[in-house]
Amino acid sequence: MIAERWRIGIDFDNTIIGYDAAFLAAAKDRGLLDRDFSGTKQAIRDAVRCSPDGEVAWQQLQGFVYGAGIDRAVVIAGVDAFLDCCKAAGHVVYIVSHKTEFGHFDPLRVNLRTAALNFMRRHGFFDATGHGIPVDQVHFEATRAAKLARIAALGCTHFIDDLEEVLGDPDFPAGVERILLGEATGGQNLPYAAFPTWQAIEHALLDASIRPTVQARFEAGCGPGASD
Repeated sequence: MIAERWRIGIDFDNTIIGYDAAFLAAAKDRGLLDRDFSGTKQAIRDAVRCSPDGEVAWQQLQGFVYGAGIDRAVVIAGVDAFLDCCKAAGHVVYIVSHKTEFGHFDPLRVNLRTAALNFMRRHGFFDATGHGIPVDQVHFEATRAAKLARIAALGCTHFIDDLEEVLGDPDFPAGVERILLGEATGGQNLPYAAFPTWQAIEHALLDASIRPTVQARFEAGCGPGASD
């Protein structure tokens, strides 16, 4: 059993929440892509940007998907299991996101932070019978610099992000174990470890001895989204 209790910070967009399906559906609804188009968020972005007024169209699409269209997004595979292992081990989890309140090209003016909180609420992040993360442990920051300052202020022992430019930032707080969700492309002697999936992160970080405890919780009907 892990004796030390960590303070694990996690990014939100494209780390906890996946937008590929949401972007694909919204882009097709707006006629920006052919009905038979398939691909990741990056492929969708590249295709939309190649269209007339493509940059503006992409910015508008982002504003919609991160706000009013967030219901089509999903929790990335492996996140739920990782958070349950953290809860079972007693590790403290913070969610720290670089997210403005409103999209620059969203005529609906949907509050993006509220939309993100509602997404997490619907998926059991704050429920005692779910992941049990207190709402006040979710932090949205307007700039990357503010995000890094928040990570330092929280005293995070670990931080997980999908962006190499965040983890490799010269101002990233010293002493924090940095973990990339994805493939590292930044060269050698990087200041972070890279893992392709949440399952790989869980295996690397969390002691296997807590897994029977987590499994017992699921068998008892206490997993995320279950009720007493």
